[in-house]
Amino acid sequence: MSEEKELWDIYDADKKPTGETIDRYNFSLKPGQFHLAAIAVLITEDKKILITRRSMNKRWAAGLWEIPGGGVKAGENSEAAIYREILEETNIDLGDRKYEDFYTHKRESKESNSYFVDMYCFKISKKDILGVKVQEEEILESKIVSISELEDIAKRGEFLHFDNVKNFLYRCVG
Repeated sequence: MSEEKELWDIYDADKKPTGETIDRYNFSLKPGQFHLAAIAVLITEDKKILITRRSMNKRWAAGLWEIPGGGVKAGENSEAAIYREILEETNIDLGDRKYEDFYTHKRESKESNSYFVDMYCFKISKKDILGVKVQEEEILESKIVSISELEDIAKRGEFLHFDNVKNFLYRCVG
């Protein structure tokens, strides 16, 4: 985890920036305030999905599997963030590719952690998979799984927010 302060924009309930920011590592949102994250469902030619396992050093949900992505930095939009996050976390450069599908999930929480997640779907190649190198401070490992394997991981309680992403996952593997 970086010692450098990372700021996130605060959004209203309609996903409009408020002009305020919060520190990623030390925040408590007020009711009606949201932050923004972005994830990318990375689909292989044979309709399998790249998933990553969170580092044991993570403050929250350490060791769980997830769809790769992360927080959108202040002043950044979610599309720029997803290209940055995927390159940082997996070494896959999506820079010359357009996403196949997009969806926004809104989660309101009473625990002062309400957020939007912008979900993107990208096709990846065998070359991309061979070049995967995980960002060790963020990720323990990665693997390519079928949708049924991912469902099994979720049933064991080892996948982060499966219920929030499953409909989009099914759409992406369509």
